[in-house]
Amino acid sequence: MTHAPQARPLLEDYLDVWAGTDASRRAVADTVVALARATTEIAALIAFGPLAGDLGAARVDKGGGDAQKELDVIADQLILRHLNDAPVAAMASEEADEPVAVKAGGPVIVAVDPLDGSSNIDTNTAIGTIFSVLPAPADIDPASADAFLQRGRDQLAAGYVIYGPNTSLVLTVGAGTQLFVLHPETRRFALVTERVAVPPDAREFAINMSNYRHWDEPIRLYIDDLLKGQEGPRDVDYNMRWVASMVAEAHRILIRGGVYLYPSDARRGYTAGRLRLIYEGNPIAFLMEQAGGGASNGAEPILDLVPTTLHQRVPLVFGSSEKVRRVARYVAAPESIAERSPLFAKRGLFRP
Repeated sequence: MTHAPQARPLLEDYLDVWAGTDASRRAVADTVVALARATTEIAALIAFGPLAGDLGAARVDKGGGDAQKELDVIADQLILRHLNDAPVAAMASEEADEPVAVKAGGPVIVAVDPLDGSSNIDTNTAIGTIFSVLPAPADIDPASADAFLQRGRDQLAAGYVIYGPNTSLVLTVGAGTQLFVLHPETRRFALVTERVAVPPDAREFAINMSNYRHWDEPIRLYIDDLLKGQEGPRDVDYNMRWVASMVAEAHRILIRGGVYLYPSDARRGYTAGRLRLIYEGNPIAFLMEQAGGGASNGAEPILDLVPTTLHQRVPLVFGSSEKVRRVARYVAAPESIAERSPLFAKRGLFRP
């Protein structure tokens, strides 16, 4: 059955109005459009599933639990190809050790996680692409790692595309957070929600409970209090969610509210956190803050952190601003929450 698209602004229309005649904004808009075109190709490939071959086949074991999949590599190549048509000086990818030069003199650089949640490819679970657009530094080689060591607050735009029952693009250019949906026939992203707002009161949390024994005490205490429900200090029952795809978790929280936690823990390779600051933490934090939510490493806002390495890892908490602040209170002084014992006041979970 054919469904005519409703009269909604397209992504290009929205960005045209936002950019106006400003050359700097136009560069950002053209870059976002190029990224969106790449993701429509990725979405089409994903829709074929196993008919397109073994997209979940392991290509390289990058160590520490990171396995590069076939679709990771394909998505990375597609994005780079489309950015060649945009005013982008360089691209850094979670799939590559170093940035690559794209177009000499480009005013922006792009950091991208081509395929978040790729462990879910074989199970037909939501996966996504995450991107961050930054200004190209004037005094540094834009294709160097140093060019990307900018605070999250320096981002000019950020977003993700989630490949699920529908393909959605969530975007911010610093003017709120917008939700676009890909029409399956026209292959164009149309604006659905102009001002996404994180609901403040959802009784849901997302965390991988299998790592409970590895956490520091403050986060165990926080989760324990949630699990106690009406009988505990929070006096309400909570539901837990975990998809193993951060994009899927972020999308649910933007639509329904709640809080997501991926803390550091005692395991080798996890003591400084697991998610990448530049490719995952910063863009998601930008989207959350622009939607009225928050994001932190448990102690300070993600967007205030200054990266020191291209693939730096970080603990990450995001969701409704009140819930993010509450986690920070547990981390800073768990004994002050519901008359807790001082014995819990030791090294915070989110502090390496």
